[in-house]
Amino acid sequence: MMHVAPVGGTAVQDHVALAEIELCGELIIAASAAQERLSLESIDEVLKVAEERDASGG
Repeated sequence: MMHVAPVGGTAVQDHVALAEIELCGELIIAASAAQERLSLESIDEVLKVAEERDASGG
C-alpha cells in the first residue's frame, strides 16, 4: 500500500526559508558565472543588501 500526502492541506510553507533558498540559488548562479571569487560588494549586490537597507530606512 502506498501512502500519498493529501493535496492542498497539510504542507506548511516557510516563506523565510523559501526566500533564503532563492537567495542561495542567486549566489550559486553568480559564483558559477564569475571568473574569480565574488567580492563582498558583488555578494551584497546579488543579495540586494543596499535595496533592503534603503527600504528599511537604515
